Amino acid sequence: MILAAGQGTRMRSDKPKVLHELAGKTLLEHVYTAASRLKHREMLVVYGYGGDAVRERHARLPVSWVEQKDRFGTGHAVLQAMPHIPEDDLVLIINADTPLITAATLKKLVASAMNSGFVLLTSVVEDPSGYGRIKRDGEGKITHIVEDRDTSADEKSITEINTGILAVTAGPLRQWLEALDNRNSQEEYYLTDIVALAARQDVAIRSVSPESNIEIRGINDRVQLAEMERYYQLVQAHQLMRRGVTIMDPGRFDLRGDLEVGGDIVIDINVLFEGRIKIGKKVSIGPNCCIRDTIIGDEVTILPNCVIDNAIIGNGCRIGPFSRIRPDTVLDENVRVGNFVEIKKSGIGPGTKINHLSYVGDSDVGREVNIGAGTVTCNYDGANKHKTIIEDNVFIGSDTQLIAPVRVGAGATIAAGSVVTRDVEEGVLAISRTDQKSVRGWKRPKKKP
Repeated sequence: MILAAGQGTRMRSDKPKVLHELAGKTLLEHVYTAASRLKHREMLVVYGYGGDAVRERHARLPVSWVEQKDRFGTGHAVLQAMPHIPEDDLVLIINADTPLITAATLKKLVASAMNSGFVLLTSVVEDPSGYGRIKRDGEGKITHIVEDRDTSADEKSITEINTGILAVTAGPLRQWLEALDNRNSQEEYYLTDIVALAARQDVAIRSVSPESNIEIRGINDRVQLAEMERYYQLVQAHQLMRRGVTIMDPGRFDLRGDLEVGGDIVIDINVLFEGRIKIGKKVSIGPNCCIRDTIIGDEVTILPNCVIDNAIIGNGCRIGPFSRIRPDTVLDENVRVGNFVEIKKSGIGPGTKINHLSYVGDSDVGREVNIGAGTVTCNYDGANKHKTIIEDNVFIGSDTQLIAPVRVGAGATIAAGSVVTRDVEEGVLAISRTDQKSVRGWKRPKKKP
């Protein structure tokens, strides 16, 4: 059960807290991913504030949704889901604002609960402020939890904290939830109060600790979100470097998705990866690039300040600087795409060069084509897109406009400054220019004094 009903007022946002993102995924998605790696019968998400938006954003997740219409605390939230749960189930309860919780820690918690029936995830920290404190008796048995806002001066010094994550058998849990009251500073039904109820019945409440304290850090404001983002990115960078990737500055690396890598890859500063990306061997990526949902082959060089989105880049290609590769573009082997070139929804054949200041859209371009500076495929007539086909070994001079739909035959040459409105035959030279004239005696206009 993932508790995701809170507003998160300290985020200072109209957006529900669980919809705020870390590394391109919502907080709820991170918790779901960790929990989904455990064997389970069903996964429940208790939602409340901004409910429609929360469900819509996570519509693809295979979970059951339980609404907490009136938000009277965590105990009340869990109680809303209990009608869906058989008495003998083991219930793992996780807060949706702990995005770095790991499957390994959750598995350890569940394994312990399978034997005892009630286990808390607790941790000893240097600064316990903001967390509920674990109270134990003289024999070390857990007796109850005191929420931070309700702690006395002595209790504030307790360094063992409640993480908000626990596993408990459903039958007793239901009884304890129904016995909760809201006599506290918030007038809420605290889930943590079930600990005291269980202890009074001599239930042995066990505790386990997380693999790392960073896992249990909750996110309550944007400062904490930014801190966790940078930590998360640093962990990802270290994992990639151990797999043979050179990252010039791990502090300036961002992965917001999934990255599959080959060997001997070099990634310079401020490179952003989004979505699903696959990179081959011996690839170099310059600074300030954004790459999204793309497959990159072997021995590719991407120079600084390029944007590549939903494309396939073949082996040996060289891109940039300042190039934009838009969705549904496929570059074959050894293609050269230079500065201020934009390519959209086009296939570019092997060995082709588009080196300067050109736009190629909705086109099929053959092998060993040279496209000169300032060339534009005019693919849009104001209502529909049309295709340009450029066959093998074509040379297109600078400042050429190709008015689609149009085909340029293999081996043809287009003279610089031409406007091509009809198909060009194979092997010919096509010229489309107005006559140049010289007007003698012409005086350039001057401003009056």
